[in-house]
Amino acid sequence: MRPGKSLAELRMRWSIYFTGLLIMAFGIVLTIIADLGTSPWDVLHIGLYYQLGLTIGSWAIIVGGGILLLSSIFTKKMPQAGAFVNMITVGLFIDLYMMIPFLQTPAGYAGKIGMLLLGILVMGYGIGLYISAGCGAGPRDTLMLALVEKTGWKVSRIRSSIEVIVLLIGWSLGGPVFFGTIVCTLSIGYIIGFTLPYCQKATDALLLRTAEKRQRVQQVS
Repeated sequence: MRPGKSLAELRMRWSIYFTGLLIMAFGIVLTIIADLGTSPWDVLHIGLYYQLGLTIGSWAIIVGGGILLLSSIFTKKMPQAGAFVNMITVGLFIDLYMMIPFLQTPAGYAGKIGMLLLGILVMGYGIGLYISAGCGAGPRDTLMLALVEKTGWKVSRIRSSIEVIVLLIGWSLGGPVFFGTIVCTLSIGYIIGFTLPYCQKATDALLLRTAEKRQRVQQVS
């Protein structure tokens, strides 16, 4: 445990982190079920599922594991624990959410578009919440940061390059590429930019309340 970090604060941070991952996974599933195209990484996961079986969540975990291995090779460092938690939790909950009976693709385009936009918004809030907990980046962001460190290129250039390559591979495997893919790719950064400050404010308030409660208990004892 790091100095100054109580067990209660660590529990709160990880609770917020898990909650953010669960929300993010639900948003991902909504974009998949909307059937209008999804984010580049999910295009890849679905393409692998179409070609090789298993489940979409399983491929999210397998691909995430490969990415973490690649990141470790580039940086010669072990990824943070949060990256492994992210990889496993998101994959498992994608599969669990996909099994919910009432989550079905809407019949009309209006419903599909509504589900897609809701999914992107939910995903953005989930990402903002898990980032605000400060428990570590996910596998894909870990790779991006490793490549930035290795090449010296700008984050935007690295991120765009990775997503184009992933999208092309996923598309070649039969993954769903449609206008929703463009909407996801172009909008998610802006949404995270909007949600992250609010999520960070809420997280900081919860952590402050936890710290104040700890101080009160110490004063009484």
